[in-house]
This record gives sequence, C-alpha cells and structure tokens, in this order.
Amino acid sequence: MIEPANYVDPPTRSEAILRKPWVRISLIWGAWAVVAFFFATQVYTVYYKEEKPIPFRRALLVQGLICFLWALATPLVLWLARRFRIDRNNWRRRVPLHFLVSLGLSIPMITLDYVIYTIQIGRGGSLSMMRTFQFVLYNLDRSLLIYWVIVLISHALNYYHSYRKGELKASQLRTQLVQAQLEALKMQLHPHFLFNTLHSISALLNQDVEAARSMISRLGDFLRLTLENAGTQEVTLQQELEFLNGYLEIERVRFQDRLTTRVQVDPTLLDQRVPNLILQPIVENALRHAIANSNGGRIEIVVEPNDGMLRIQVRDNGPGLRLVTGVETSKHGVGLANTKARLDRLYGSAHRLDLANEPSGGLVVTLELPRSQGDALKTQLSRAS
Repeated sequence: MIEPANYVDPPTRSEAILRKPWVRISLIWGAWAVVAFFFATQVYTVYYKEEKPIPFRRALLVQGLICFLWALATPLVLWLARRFRIDRNNWRRRVPLHFLVSLGLSIPMITLDYVIYTIQIGRGGSLSMMRTFQFVLYNLDRSLLIYWVIVLISHALNYYHSYRKGELKASQLRTQLVQAQLEALKMQLHPHFLFNTLHSISALLNQDVEAARSMISRLGDFLRLTLENAGTQEVTLQQELEFLNGYLEIERVRFQDRLTTRVQVDPTLLDQRVPNLILQPIVENALRHAIANSNGGRIEIVVEPNDGMLRIQVRDNGPGLRLVTGVETSKHGVGLANTKARLDRLYGSAHRLDLANEPSGGLVVTLELPRSQGDALKTQLSRAS
C-alpha cells in the first residue's frame, strides 16, 4: 500500500532512546568526562618528570573545569547547529553567524574558567584585566576549535540521519514497486484464465447444457478460493493444490473422458509456501499440449523435496518441444511468461523453471523453489536493499 504524502515513518528503537532528554544529557556529560580525563592524563604525563610535577587531581581540575563548562554549553551549540544548519545555499551567511556565536560563547567561558581556577588555587588577588585578556587570547583558538568540532559533529549526524531516511524511503519505494509488479502480473492471470473458461462454457452451451452449468458452478467455487487470497503473494502448498483441483475440475467437465490427471504430493511438504496461483498456468500450458494427443490427454503432477528445494514437475503426453534446425522451440503464452516474471521478482536466481522433452514423449516442466525461506517477497526486498 502506498503511504499518503504526509506519512511519517515511526522512529527506530535507537532513535526513540536518543530522543529522551536524560539519555542525551548523559551522553554529552559522559563524552566530556572522557575528554577531561584524557587531557588531564596528557598534562600529568608532560609534567611528571619535572622538578615539581603537577598532581593528577590538579591536572584534572584544570582540564575538567573547561570541559564542565563546555558540557553545559553543548546542548545550546547543538541546537544552534540544527537551527542554523550550514549547506551550500546559505554558507555565506551561516558561517559568519556561527563564527560570531563561537566568539560570543568562547570568550565568556574562557574568562569564567580562568577566574574560577585562579580563585580555587588561592590566587584570587592576582586577577587582573591584562592577565585575563592574555589567558583568553592564549586559549581562544582551542575554544573556537571545540565549538566548530561540535557543529561539524552535529552536521555529520544530521546528514547521516537524512541519508538513512533516504535509504529507508528508497527501500519502501522498491517494496511498493515490487509489490505492484507482482500484483499486476498475478492479476493478468485472472482475465487470461477467465477468457479461456468462458470460451469453453460458451462452446458447451450448444452441446451439453448440464456440463456448462456444472462448469459455471465449479468456476464460482474456484473464483471464491482465489478471492479469499487475492492480496496474498504466497500461500501454502495445500492451498495451492486446492486452487489447482478447482481448476482441474473445470477442465474435466470440459474435456470429460479426453483428460486424465494424476497428482502425487509428499505430505510433509503441504505446509511449504509457494507463490499464489503458480501451478494453474503451468498445468494449463501442459493441458493445452496434452489434449492435442489423439489418444487423450494425460497430466501428471509430482511434488517432492530435492536437495533442500521444493521440486514440482508437471508432465504431459503432448508433442513436446518442437525441433527446428536442431534447436528446441516452444511458444510460451501469457501464463508461462507471467509465471517466469513472478518467479524472477520473488526469488531472483534462487529458483529454477525448465521445460524439457520426455524421452517417452511429451513435455515436463520442472519448477524448483527454495524451502523454509519464509516470505519470498521479503527475501527479495532485503536482497535488493
């Protein structure tokens, strides 16, 4: 189903967690705690071999104070980065704006850091405008760098989020496209089958009215079964055999003694999932060739496991594939063409559909599908994305 234009995808589990304020605050403070510990270790290591090494507690105080201030300011910087996002259409305005904001935020923070640290170490009396200005000027480049790193991280995360949303939307569009293609192919089978059946009923009305009525009744039962699964691409093998039996009953009424059928199925496979209405066009193709046999048509359907696959073989006693200059040829109708197209879209290369002549005469159609794969449509879409 196509979503309306204002449809909004529900957030993923990770997105839902990150939207919680306490989670974001914890991540910000955790990241700055790691940064403070790293820089404190660097300072402690540099001065360790000096005559008066700096205690690690003092190094942590020096680096931790400015990191603490940046932890408080980070939510504001992230908001500014989202609110005034830089892109190729507005960078001439937004870059100077962020530069001015970074100055306006960094200078007070560096000043506050210097004042608090000086007071804590007992040198509050040495505070002066000149020393404060020198400290700000000495540390301004690092503070500006921190601001722009936060802005870049915010932009990177936003672009990644947009990229993921684009991928998800593209995947949804591919899903809708494959579903639409499959549904179109499947729906083409209904008028094709109905046309042939109604043509047969029309022919019987002048020959055997009771047979025509019986065919109409069985056609109604068959259509009821198909409508119950109209929106389903896959059904169980047991359901598919019920559909096929409904179709064969119609054809038996039509051809009576001229048609014999035999269905042999491994009962352990009845719960396996197969494409909806996949057998009807294959059997219809076999029947069309088999009924041309002057001795009467014979259709045999065998379903069995084969090396991890579900093998379905449909045999007939018709003329088989004709040989023209040594090359086998066969005119495929709408049914077989759509069947091959549906299988390609459902399973990709993980299936097999072959037509071959039987040594004893006739044609055998071999269909192999993957077993225990779940929904084949989901398998194809996950492979496409």
